Amino acid sequence: MSPQSKLVKRLRISVLMASVLALLIFASWSGTAAAADSTSDKWLSPAASAARKNPIPPTQQSIAAGQKIYSKTCAMCHGKAGDADGPAVIELNIHPAKLSDPKLATESDGALFWKITTGKKPMPTYGKRFSETDRWNLVNYIRTLPKR
Repeated sequence: MSPQSKLVKRLRISVLMASVLALLIFASWSGTAAAADSTSDKWLSPAASAARKNPIPPTQQSIAAGQKIYSKTCAMCHGKAGDADGPAVIELNIHPAKLSDPKLATESDGALFWKITTGKKPMPTYGKRFSETDRWNLVNYIRTLPKR
């Protein structure tokens, strides 16, 4: 083998080793980033939105209006009783919030309103689909789910 052939062979091996090393570093970095993302699964609303007060009192009329919206729009994923068992869950392979969970009481009305308004994939944004009153009525209805 000529000295030039040996040099080319060494150069190829060096490039291959550098590529493998770069791939390992990238895989390690992206695995760390994915692990960091999975620890921040909590969906938090901005403080100003969470502090917002519900201007619609939870009357029977408001709750009934919210139930009507919920049945047409939300139950497909969140389930009839808010148990995250709607028919779309299996079909779309999603994991919606369990709105019947008593821990939901720790969420402020403003935080729920913000989440309904802004959405988060796969949940759509409802800020333009529903009026502000409709979204507050929906919050009032969702508040009844843990008690059902």
